Amino acid sequence: MYWSIIKEKILYRGFFKLSRVELKHELFAGGEGRPIIRELLDRGHAAAVLPYDPVRDEVVLIEQFRIGAIDDPTGPWLTEVIAGVYEDGESAEEVITREAVEEAGCIITDLTLIHKFYSTPGGSSEMIDVYLARTDTTGLGGIHGVEEEGEDIRVQVVSSETAFAWLDNGRIDSSMPIIALQWFRLNRDEIRRRLLEK
Repeated sequence: MYWSIIKEKILYRGFFKLSRVELKHELFAGGEGRPIIRELLDRGHAAAVLPYDPVRDEVVLIEQFRIGAIDDPTGPWLTEVIAGVYEDGESAEEVITREAVEEAGCIITDLTLIHKFYSTPGGSSEMIDVYLARTDTTGLGGIHGVEEEGEDIRVQVVSSETAFAWLDNGRIDSSMPIIALQWFRLNRDEIRRRLLEK
């Protein structure tokens, strides 16, 4: 099936880029649909990681302020996994290794790809690569983040079972940690066995 862009106009360029796109595309029933207009948010692509200590059976989660949750009745501080946006030429491994240090003072190894997914493809081009990685949780915690970027990140080291409970009771309510923890719950025994054998 085909599509074509008729016209694209940049409406805003700042932390994100917002464009208005006029396009047309082939229809499932055949033929071509009428032109449609959509706004497209381009925020780049991101990579995320759930650090796991197989010896202690603990995971590293972070908590930070999120503007998208500003109207949430429980407040705009979300419990999440470590994540960051790709910089030019970076690999996923480079992104999450850098972000693990910046956001949690955490050294990671043994990366396992969990999933790649579009965050909100109805209006954004963002693709996210989510990983699990090995870490040693000894001494981790505290407040981290890059001051120049306005980051104020609290590190939470919790047992796997506590993380699953937070997932089940709705304390964790954004896509990246939900995807990471659901996958981890399904694969924890095998992942733990494999990492402990190394």
